[in-house]
Amino acid sequence: MKKLVVKESENTIFEIQKQLGRTDDSRYDHRLHGVLFVAKGWDCYEVAEILGHAPTTIENWVHAFNECGIDGLRDESRAGRPPQISDKLADIINLELRQNPRMFGYSQNLWDGKLLSYHLKIKYNLTIGVRQSQRLFHKFGFRQRKPRPVIARGDPFAQEAFKKNSLS
Repeated sequence: MKKLVVKESENTIFEIQKQLGRTDDSRYDHRLHGVLFVAKGWDCYEVAEILGHAPTTIENWVHAFNECGIDGLRDESRAGRPPQISDKLADIINLELRQNPRMFGYSQNLWDGKLLSYHLKIKYNLTIGVRQSQRLFHKFGFRQRKPRPVIARGDPFAQEAFKKNSLS
C-alpha cells in the first residue's frame, strides 16, 4: 500500500490535538486510546510521543484505569475557585446597592465599580477589584447608567441649532 501524507502536518497535528481537548467526551476517548495502546504492548514513551503527552500522563491514565476501570478515565467535576462573597453577604450587598450611596456617608449619588469596591473594603474587609465590582452589578440585575454631563451656562437655543438633526 502506498504511504499516505497529510498536508501541512505540523498545523494538522496541532489542530487535531486542540480538538481532542475540547469536550469531556473527546478527552475520555483520547484517554481510552492511550490505555488501549499500552494494553496492546506499547511503551508509555511511545504512546506519549504519538498522542502528544508526557509519559507520566499516560502512566496516570493507566493507573486510573487499573484502579477504577473505564470510569477512572472520565473527567471528575471541578469545583473551581470558591467565591469570596457568600450568598448571604451577596443578598445584603444587593439590598445596599438599591439604596442611595449618601445613606452610607458617600458623596456620590450613584453607585459605580470604584465606589462599590471601596465600600466592600471598608465595610466588609473584602478586597475586590473594580471590574469584579462591576460584575456584581450585572449579577444583581443593574445596568450601567451614568448621567450625561450638562454644559454649564449653555444656551439651549444655540445647542439646538448646532445639532445635526435640529428642529429649526
